Amino acid sequence: MNLTSAAPGSAQALHLAVSDIVAARQQLVVQGIDASEVFHCESGTGCRFASIDVRVSGRHPERLSYGSFVSFKDPDGNGWLLQEVTERLPGRV
Repeated sequence: MNLTSAAPGSAQALHLAVSDIVAARQQLVVQGIDASEVFHCESGTGCRFASIDVRVSGRHPERLSYGSFVSFKDPDGNGWLLQEVTERLPGRV
């Protein structure tokens, strides 16, 4: 249908906020999607897209909002990232 001239798989770092990272990952897996394990960054959030920081398995140990992630690719090869948001930062709705 040629909705875009972009090559399949050329969209990377597409971001989705979820309220429960474990449940969201489970929904992907049940649908047959090869999702990463839940992970958090050793410090900050730099590991979510690149190797700026070290990825550590599991949810953020303090369950900090914005601190836990899951990555996966869609059937076209585009890269997606789920980020757990349990409490919005001030001024965000």
